[in-house]
Amino acid sequence: MKRAAECDNRAATGCATKGHAVNLTLGQKLIRTKQAERHHDEAGSGGLQRSLSLFPLTMIGVGATIGTGIFFTMVEAVPKAGPAVILSFLLAALTAGLTALCYAELAGRVPAAGSSYSFAYATVGEFAAFIVAACLLLEYGLAGSAVAIGWSDYLNNFLSNAFGWEIPAHLRSPMFESSHHNIQFNPGNFNLPPVILVAMCCLLLVRGTKESATTNTIMVLVKLAILIFFAVIAFTGFDAANFTPFFSPDPDSGYVGMAGVTAAAGTVFFSFIGLDTIATAGEETNNPRRNVPIGILAALLIVTAFYMLVAVAAMGAQPARMFAGQEAGLSVILQNVTGQAWPALVLSLGAVVSVFSVTLVTIYGQTRILYAISRDGLIPKTFQKVNKRTLAPVSNTVIVCLVVGTVAGLVDSGFLWDMVSMGTLTAFIVVSIAVPVIRAKQGPGEPGNFRVPFGPYVIPGLSVLACLYIMKDLSPATFRVFFIWIGVAVATYFLYSVRHSRLNKAQ
Repeated sequence: MKRAAECDNRAATGCATKGHAVNLTLGQKLIRTKQAERHHDEAGSGGLQRSLSLFPLTMIGVGATIGTGIFFTMVEAVPKAGPAVILSFLLAALTAGLTALCYAELAGRVPAAGSSYSFAYATVGEFAAFIVAACLLLEYGLAGSAVAIGWSDYLNNFLSNAFGWEIPAHLRSPMFESSHHNIQFNPGNFNLPPVILVAMCCLLLVRGTKESATTNTIMVLVKLAILIFFAVIAFTGFDAANFTPFFSPDPDSGYVGMAGVTAAAGTVFFSFIGLDTIATAGEETNNPRRNVPIGILAALLIVTAFYMLVAVAAMGAQPARMFAGQEAGLSVILQNVTGQAWPALVLSLGAVVSVFSVTLVTIYGQTRILYAISRDGLIPKTFQKVNKRTLAPVSNTVIVCLVVGTVAGLVDSGFLWDMVSMGTLTAFIVVSIAVPVIRAKQGPGEPGNFRVPFGPYVIPGLSVLACLYIMKDLSPATFRVFFIWIGVAVATYFLYSVRHSRLNKAQ
């Protein structure tokens, strides 16, 4: 009786003692939390192996971030903001930086797979955590597809410059294409290269985390070298006149002045998804309470520096009007600046190799989030099964790659960029809110752990406001699709997850 009474007093936390399951009301189930200590105790006991040190962990974050916003989204962002797209990257970086500080503290307190989902489960409750999980699945799944689609453009550019052969148009074009907010159906088209890329990522990921991380580190270093190569050559064609007018002056576009800057920031914001990816690896990291926070902040600094370098070089080398619809944009810039094909060939080859790493770690992050959700009983057990030899969640990885590859093969990337940003921004908001909540529950934390400066409210509050500021200028279509997706998540939770949660069971 005494144990049952104790659990009743702590019902909102989902407490259950051995042999005594707790009968909770629906409202109590929605807000029950999974204590941070349980996340820590489960880490390493479910089959995932701690094999990542600080450097490869940081490279996972850089690999998921650098390249995505520069290689692809300039084509989408510059027509909205003009040369002021530089401010868009700064705004996105500032927002990501505020949230990175929140991630750093929470990662030290809850060093488990699942990232934002695990943080939400330990602070604001099961239902909110499941909605965050839905945002993360949207974020990672569509990001993997979008990046793979962009990779196809650079592969075709490389083949054209190197061998004079291009992939047939119907094998590198989507079946469903966006056109002035309408959907155009092209039944004879299928974008094959991104499907091949996703398949290669799948083969590597099922071999194990350590092997994947080593490959990623090599590709990230190649990527950084290629971007420095681009900046050096692009600056030889730098023309300050390309920055005038600085803000987009076209009222017909709907993006004038700072409205264009904010809209473009929403488009490029998903590029900072790498910060979240580092946190998803908390359960496979050596000394995660130290290495995950450092890795997040180090990746942010590296990413921001390279984004600004390449954005300034690109805008200086080419007028803003030329970015719209430009395929393999950075390669074309080098070809125009030098009048020769070889710099474009080098950059396209570097993009083909390095963007592989973006797709790889994005899919990796998706599988680890599903692993964490499945271990908590909120989705089927298939996603938590780990291969005894490779210590990788093989079935999980194959399912994710099938979905990501199918979307990449059929859908135009124009559908995907803003949806990824919406999922990322929502997850970042919840992470920011989680900081003061977990401070109230755990106190200041263990000595030596990273803590957000200026108390638990200032930085998290600014992070929430910055995310909302960027979110407000995303398109109405993005909001509609997002709310449909959240509706599906809510239905899934009430029809399956709330009944199968591990917190329902006696421990």
